[in-house]
Amino acid sequence: MKTIRRILLKILNHKLFRHMKDEYYLKLLFFAKTGDKLNLKNPKMYNEKIQWLKLNDYKEFYTNIVDKLEVRKFVIEKIGEKYLIPLIAVYSNEEEIDFHSLPEKFVIKTNHGSGAIIICKDKTQLDFDLVRKRIKNWLNKNWFWFGRAYPYKNIKPKVIVEEFMEDDFGNPPFDYKIFCFDGEPKVIVVDIDRFKNHRRNFYNLNWEFIDVETDHPNDKNIVIEKPEKLSEMLDLSRKLSEDFKHARIDLYIVKNEIKFGEITLYPWSG
Repeated sequence: MKTIRRILLKILNHKLFRHMKDEYYLKLLFFAKTGDKLNLKNPKMYNEKIQWLKLNDYKEFYTNIVDKLEVRKFVIEKIGEKYLIPLIAVYSNEEEIDFHSLPEKFVIKTNHGSGAIIICKDKTQLDFDLVRKRIKNWLNKNWFWFGRAYPYKNIKPKVIVEEFMEDDFGNPPFDYKIFCFDGEPKVIVVDIDRFKNHRRNFYNLNWEFIDVETDHPNDKNIVIEKPEKLSEMLDLSRKLSEDFKHARIDLYIVKNEIKFGEITLYPWSG
């Protein structure tokens, strides 16, 4: 059965399936990913409800929310500019990137992708041609087709360069993902060592460990202290998620300051 699911998952990426109705495509994709039958009439599992939201909860302004560039305007309106990571540059394509004008450390990504990010700690070690090639590949993708989440369909792809956020040891800070339902935070996920040995721990609002896993294992042996600014983070998440049935608010703490990461309406595409 697993072999069948792997084959199905591979062929579903073919352009021929773009003519398939979203509901049918998601049912096939759900089975290929989970081995379960997708129940859209009476969804009970979290994974199922995310698929239901894709098909039944779409508003035009959602496109600006999942666009990592446009969402900055929403953040300024809701909680203020001070929570944004400083923006260094925006480019329309990979050929426009002027690496010589960029600082030694930076983060480069696209505004429309998932996981499309490059962290540069030392520009002298960066292969500019390879980076351009990777970004060109990202820019040519439309993530809508891989999960049928409509907000991603009409984003105009761009390249974003932001300041590199680092902790006291020069590493990317913890990524706090706050899951909100009808504007109320319920669960907090912390990604650990995301770019090397990725693990993911779940906590409730009292910062008690929840023993569940997603596509990355948890690690009970890692002690992650309760953030001193947790209360403020939860308040910010309430403001940023109040317009949505469900939203994941990603925040960082950098040198004791809270910084906004992104808003995800369909975490891990369900």
